[in-house]
Amino acid sequence: MPPKLDRAQVVDAALRLLDETGLEGLTLRRIATALDVKAPALYWHFANKQALLDEMATEMLRRMSAGPSAAPESWQAAITDTCRTLRAALLGYRDGAKVFSGTRLADYGHTEGQEALLTAFRRAGFELADAVLAFTTAYAFTIGFVIEEQAVQPVPGERAPDYDPDRRAAAIDPEHALAAAASRELFGDFERRFERGLAIVVAGVEASLRPASGHGPVRGDATPAAG
Repeated sequence: MPPKLDRAQVVDAALRLLDETGLEGLTLRRIATALDVKAPALYWHFANKQALLDEMATEMLRRMSAGPSAAPESWQAAITDTCRTLRAALLGYRDGAKVFSGTRLADYGHTEGQEALLTAFRRAGFELADAVLAFTTAYAFTIGFVIEEQAVQPVPGERAPDYDPDRRAAAIDPEHALAAAASRELFGDFERRFERGLAIVVAGVEASLRPASGHGPVRGDATPAAG
């Protein structure tokens, strides 16, 4: 007999429990306890923990994409807004970036936003391959940045004790003064550092990938599907 709960209930409980336990502490047994069912009931919906993580990442993306959104005015706006939105969404969950990284999305609902982003690049004259390289580079920067950010601050406003900048600076050999002085930059002001890093990515795309001709669709052809 099928269990009394559905996939959505399991995923919602897992995302809520994630904030309490972190990714390492998130187990199917704990999720089952939170739902007041036996652990085998979860296997009706998810073959293993990885399958559940895939669905959790997909649900995070669904929530991030919910609601109407205007078409980006430029490729710069498209890539910047996407990365800012992604970071904010991942920071909404403890270990959110770790959950999202390396997972396989369970459906193709994300392709509407991907199509809009790629269209903005194509209108500026980018070849499709360069557009994909641009946004996946920015995506990788964002995921990696948030993984490191959440290691230092597992939840907003709380710093992990192992990432104290003063303690790090004091423990470093005095001969390595620059490394010691870098402690506050490494472990603080993530908002400013993210914005500056994202600006560097956009400037790099502008310098190395943007067509010299500037604007307008390549060869006047139709915008290809994102695939």
